[in-house]
Amino acid sequence: MDRLARQLNELFRPVLDSMGYELVGVEYKPGQGESLLRVYIDTEQGVTLEDCERVSHQLSGLLDVEDPIRGQYRLEISSPGLDRPLFIPEHFQRFAGHPVRVRLTELWEGRRKLRGELLGFSDGRILLLEDDVEYAVPLELVDRANLIPDI
Repeated sequence: MDRLARQLNELFRPVLDSMGYELVGVEYKPGQGESLLRVYIDTEQGVTLEDCERVSHQLSGLLDVEDPIRGQYRLEISSPGLDRPLFIPEHFQRFAGHPVRVRLTELWEGRRKLRGELLGFSDGRILLLEDDVEYAVPLELVDRANLIPDI
């Protein structure tokens, strides 16, 4: 997780906790002209459009006051969806046993993408079984990790 994502997580978590939402994670995608700030939220009952609107209103005000991001950006509030993104060690533990897709920031053991069964998390590494081979991928090399929906 980069510095900005950590800062935004620390900023948003108390607000979302007080509203009864789980902060799943934050993605910031810089762009030319307008960037995108996507905040994933969840509840035990799922997430509705009204939930997204309520959170957007609260976080917009907070972002206006704290101003952690320079330039223009679009704030998007989203549920994690079926292909839920995984951000923190607890996510990798919680969803052990599920199929997962992982994209890395750089080549690691000759690979940039892995796909297999998530085994958990240990010693700063994501444990993954792909084609009967177990991998222990350093979390700092993960660009993106998502559950693969079983439809």
